[in-house]
Amino acid sequence: MVVDKKEEIDSESSEQVVNPWEVSVKDDGRIDYDKIIDKFGCQRLDESLIDRVQRLTSRQPHVFLRRGVFFAHRDFNEILDAYERGDKFYLYTGRGPSSESLHLGHLIPFMFTKYLQEAFKVPLVIQITDDEKCIWKNLEPKDSKRLGRENVKDIIACGFDVTKTFIFSDFDNVGGAFYKNMVKVGKCAMAIYGFSGEDSIAKISFPPVQAAPSFPSSFPDLFPGKEKLRCLIPCAIDQDPYFRMTRDVAPRLGYNKPALIESSFFPALRGKNGKMSASDPNSAIYVTDTAEDIKKKINGAVSGGQDNKDDQNKYGANLEEYGEGRMLTGEVKKRLTQVLTEMVEKHRRARAAVTDEMVEAFMAARPLPSMFE
Repeated sequence: MVVDKKEEIDSESSEQVVNPWEVSVKDDGRIDYDKIIDKFGCQRLDESLIDRVQRLTSRQPHVFLRRGVFFAHRDFNEILDAYERGDKFYLYTGRGPSSESLHLGHLIPFMFTKYLQEAFKVPLVIQITDDEKCIWKNLEPKDSKRLGRENVKDIIACGFDVTKTFIFSDFDNVGGAFYKNMVKVGKCAMAIYGFSGEDSIAKISFPPVQAAPSFPSSFPDLFPGKEKLRCLIPCAIDQDPYFRMTRDVAPRLGYNKPALIESSFFPALRGKNGKMSASDPNSAIYVTDTAEDIKKKINGAVSGGQDNKDDQNKYGANLEEYGEGRMLTGEVKKRLTQVLTEMVEKHRRARAAVTDEMVEAFMAARPLPSMFE
């Protein structure tokens, strides 16, 4: 498979760039998600699928589904078909550790994945791509591993079930059956992402690492004798190119294509351009931020409101939350500060309860005997 980074991932006019390494929009514009769907070739998540989730799980769909935060998919309908027939599947998501702690944008896929795990009663593998951040961020392996372990504590604090969840570090786990699948994928996927001669060999070799967890045979301790188990990947839309490649090679390897359910980006605080980023602390709310930090960041955030009270009352704002002019910018920011402060404080308390022994338990390669209960 040949995926050219310029032709396939960037927009035709270069007004927006969305790929696993960069998300940006020209001239502070809005990300055009319809254009992304068209370029990537995925499907929009419609109400009929959300209604099916409610019917099959007998519980209200997650707010991220109801509000369209998770808005696109690949074969999610087939996962629901299989589940309705009584077939099982597992979840796979991941985290590239580039900072000491997570910001709220990082939490979105984990909050949603926890809901999926509970609603469908399925196991989960979480990949910590400490190797990826070592390559792209020029971190030393020991530093990347340390950040990964810190991020694992934040992930555990989201409330995952240890009897159904395996969290693994690439540095510690790549080998054996996992490495065999990496080699198989690498032999089928050629000229990936248009890497140039200036890119390191390590970058070129990484995509199969992210592809391998899509196949249950990569985890013989977890899924012995279950090589036909389907995989559903909750992730942000910028990760889609990795899994387009994975889905392309899967049939040639005799594996099922992984299904995806994909989210939009948590917008940066300082403008509509792009997403919250760990490389810009002022663009994001971190789970380590104090109440004063959150208040200061929200008060300084771009709101979409008008320049004065009269225009705000007359024209409203550019945001749906107060687009009819019934609330002023200050009121919205005050309410948002309250909500986010409560969320961050709740997470901080949960994170403080995570011990090193809990981390070891989640990261131990082991059978999960109650994973479908």
